[in-house]
This record gives sequence, structure tokens and C-alpha cells, in this order.
Amino acid sequence: MVSWEKLTKSLLLILHYYYNDYQILFFYFRAMQLVSPNICIDWLKEQKYTTNLIIAGKHFKSRLMLGTGKYKTFEIAKRSIEISETSIVTVAIRRLQYLQGQHKLNLIDGINWNNLWLLPNTAGCATAEEAIRMASLGREMSKKLGQIDNNFIKLEVIPDSEYLLPDPIGTLKAAEYLIQKQFVVLPYIGQDPVLAKQLEEIGCSTIMPLGSPIGSGQGIKGIENIKIIIENSRIPVILDAGIGTPSDTVKAMELGIDAVLINSAIARANSPISMAFAMKLAVESGRAAYLSGRMQKQKNARPSSPLQGILS
Repeated sequence: MVSWEKLTKSLLLILHYYYNDYQILFFYFRAMQLVSPNICIDWLKEQKYTTNLIIAGKHFKSRLMLGTGKYKTFEIAKRSIEISETSIVTVAIRRLQYLQGQHKLNLIDGINWNNLWLLPNTAGCATAEEAIRMASLGREMSKKLGQIDNNFIKLEVIPDSEYLLPDPIGTLKAAEYLIQKQFVVLPYIGQDPVLAKQLEEIGCSTIMPLGSPIGSGQGIKGIENIKIIIENSRIPVILDAGIGTPSDTVKAMELGIDAVLINSAIARANSPISMAFAMKLAVESGRAAYLSGRMQKQKNARPSSPLQGILS
């Protein structure tokens, strides 16, 4: 008699091999969970079919990452973070230093970090050397929150104060050094597939190409280069900067982007809290659409109802 374990594993492997249809796999998996949950969970882990975002081996439930600048009030920022259900919040180390120096209320001291992961960033650093110094302060900040194993740093090296475009040479230089110092480096870059691959090869844990200039809200420009980065990458690709609307977010996720980092589109909205919720839904919708696989475009119209068996 064939055991449930052998039958379940066999059917899962057949689906995995013959179908590139995540919906079929998902519904079958859910059905089998009722019969043999442990087998399905083990298989899911083996095949890496997971809804979580994974960075350097750490799992995050949400694929929406939030920035913390430009909010009108601390309370609006806090509520936006809560309703977005984000897992990762990024904070500018230099900005935080200023607020703490002025003894002003800041997000580090004012929110519950038990269910959030701090991502310090080196915004405002014009050189690799500055970014390296800020990264060290950022790691100390994470430790003080009790996140002892948090070595994450969002690396920004931006000498250009007008267009805020990242410096590829400075970014690569700083990333090499920080990786040697056991940092988990998430570098912000332009839409450069060659640089993206170089950063991956030296040990960066994600690639964070811009969609369009920081704070511009122009959406995704240069989609073809973004596609190349996604296709060539074996690490998560996170779209950072330029998103203006939830439809931009959906478009990014449908391309196969692993996550998005959003700040201005939420903070500058008429209702940031509502926009944070909309962005949450957009990430989930876009991800589901990507996994489902869109229909192929057709040159001509095709009827959606069958032509056979109708009354003449």
C-alpha cells in the first residue's frame, strides 16, 4: 500500500516539474496540508516556494519596506508603518543623530521594534569613507535596540546633490569594505546591470536599483534595464526610489521585483496612512499577479465565450 508521504511527495514533484503555474501548486499544497501538513511544509522549504522575502537567510513577511523621512508628524509616520504591515523600516543615521542631539522625538525611541527590523541607511554620505563611518554607527544603533544579529546596512553614496544619483565607484568601494567587516549590504544603485552583477559577486545581499530619481514620483523609467538586472540576479532585487502611486508598485512587482522600498509616495500623499495601506495591497496584488503568470498577448481578438453549442 502506498503511503501518504510517498504519494504526496510524488504528486508535488510532478507538479513542480511539469507546471510553471504557481496557482495550481498553491491550491494543491493547501489541500495536502489537511492530510499531511508536515510533509508539505518540509517540501515547501526544500523547493523554496515561500511568500516571504529572504535577505541573507533572514525571512520577512512583508515585501514592502518603508522609509521614515518627510512625514509631517511623528504620529503619522508611526501609524503609516503600522497599517502598512511592513517588516523592514529604514532610518537615515545622520538624521537620527541630529534629532537625538536636539533631544527631539524620533522613530527609534518612539515605536515598538519587536516586530520590525531596522535598516540603517547612509543617506547624506557623498564618499565611500563617509558611508563606511555611518554604517558602523548604524550597526551600533541596531544593537542598542536589542537586534544583536542585525548587521544590515542600506548603502548610499551620493555626491550629486541636485539629481541624487548614486556614485557607482564609491558604492562598489564601500560595499567591498563593509562586506569584509561582516555587514549585510543592501546597495542603492542606478539602473546598471553590470554594476549590479559586480555587487552581487563581491557578496552584497540584495541589489536596490532606482526606478527614477529619489522623491520624483515619476514611476519606473528604463524598464528594460530593470528586467536585465532581475534576470541576471541570484539575490533579491528591491526597487528603491521613484514610485509615486500604487499602480507603479504593482507594475514593479509584476516585473518580478522581490520587494519595494517606499518613502515619499506615502509621506507626501494627502493621506499618508491611507496611502500606506494602498501600497500594502499593491505589493500583495503585484506579487500574486507575477506568480500567477499573465496571459499571452494576442494579435487579434479572441472570443471569451465558446463558439460551439450556441443557439443559431
